[in-house]
Amino acid sequence: MPFYPRQDKGEEIPYTLLTRPEKLVMDYCHIDIYEVQEMEIDVYLFFMREAMIYENSQTEEGREYLKNCWRMEQTKPDREGLRRNFKKKGG
Repeated sequence: MPFYPRQDKGEEIPYTLLTRPEKLVMDYCHIDIYEVQEMEIDVYLFFMREAMIYENSQTEEGREYLKNCWRMEQTKPDREGLRRNFKKKGG
């Protein structure tokens, strides 16, 4: 599941949503809560990931969030990008 800590803590609501992941899957798959509950866990997690990516891709802030998630998942350095960056700075 893509994850990156959000920076916008100012507008948090004082309640915890307990069924947000289920709601994402319901809306994405156009099914009801009972069908979500009957899903195999691997299918549920797949659709939750897909729904989360789709929802975030709809806004500029969400796309930035997804880019940060992708960046945090990378394990190999972008050597070409580093070379370009340090070449610009004269190093």
